[in-house]
Amino acid sequence: MKLHTCAHLMSLSALLALGCHSPVDDDGSTVPDACEATPPIVAPQKTDILFVIDNSGSMSEEQQGIATELPAFLAALKEGNGVSQDFRVGVITTSVYQRQLFPDGADVIRNFPDQEGRLQPVRDEANQPTAERFIEGSDPLLLPKFQRLVDQGTSGSGQEAPFEAVRLAVASPLATQPLAEGGNGGFLRDDSRLLVVVVSDEEDCSSQQRPPPVALGVDRAVDACTAQGDKLTPVSEYYQAFQSLRDSQGASREVLWATIGPVAVTDKRAELIVDTTGGTTNVRNVDCPTSYGPGYRQSDMAKAFDATRANLDSICKTSYQQTLLDIADLATVAQSVSVVNLPDPRLAVVYVTRADGSVQTCTAANGDFRYEPPSGDRSARIFFLGPCLRRVGDTKVEVKVLCAG
Repeated sequence: MKLHTCAHLMSLSALLALGCHSPVDDDGSTVPDACEATPPIVAPQKTDILFVIDNSGSMSEEQQGIATELPAFLAALKEGNGVSQDFRVGVITTSVYQRQLFPDGADVIRNFPDQEGRLQPVRDEANQPTAERFIEGSDPLLLPKFQRLVDQGTSGSGQEAPFEAVRLAVASPLATQPLAEGGNGGFLRDDSRLLVVVVSDEEDCSSQQRPPPVALGVDRAVDACTAQGDKLTPVSEYYQAFQSLRDSQGASREVLWATIGPVAVTDKRAELIVDTTGGTTNVRNVDCPTSYGPGYRQSDMAKAFDATRANLDSICKTSYQQTLLDIADLATVAQSVSVVNLPDPRLAVVYVTRADGSVQTCTAANGDFRYEPPSGDRSARIFFLGPCLRRVGDTKVEVKVLCAG
């Protein structure tokens, strides 16, 4: 049996507007047979943005650095690379628990019941908490509110658990519990993408176990979360949980992930070094002098979402403006498209034409995309993964089906 390309399921040609580096996708032609599908609109309409702010004792300057660059970030989001954007922003912290072992044998566990994945209150001009837990992109006071919201202070956990905080934030019961009852209900919208932005200067120490299996010591020359990393919930398990998120209608939710974390400034690598400065010894990530511990898990999570690490940058950079602009770009590119009349997703081949004219060939067999079948009024969807993630500047997306004959 010979397989050949039968016809376009969809064909999207992208035209670059002058001065705009994101494509504006026109409807493409279709072939009126069993391989036909309605070309989707590639640009996303709704994005729910969740910032995960490290509020440990070393994060004051970094929080201020993020707040300083929010004007450019929000301007880029609103511009949307020529595509109208409907977004909202909320903030949680990396504080879930802190387990500490002391030289006298005391094993002390501190909990953070007002945090632990809960959206933090938006503060008013007097810096007092309000009933608001997220900010709409259309809010005329978006910038000052957001700047106050990323300032989460430095009294949080020194055992950062951003992955666990996100899991708690977007899963039941918090995700469906009303805001008035201390939950996050209403933040995540149906038919909306979730963009997670982690901001931390330390390694992730997430576990779903209680009490947490890793305990911090007093020796700063040892990073317990790295040394005992095998006790933590695997990064792959968290990744699968995030990829499996669904909205209230049962539709698969598109999830994006970006990290500003403890990796090298020059090449984003995660590597442990022991730094002795002024008689004090600390474990840091190479080429990141304000980090504590190497960002192995932080890097692995970013790479799970994007193998190129375009979604990863160093917390040790002197300015976060370009980093945040890159994240804004990430928010404007849809990583899923709807398809109809696809007889078998195993026969689908996706061709993505990049900005340089190269063509990426993607198949389900290679793990380049995942397929969600149609249900009720919802069309089937293809979710791009790995090397086939769509990028700013892509000029064409085609889905064809291999037919026997």
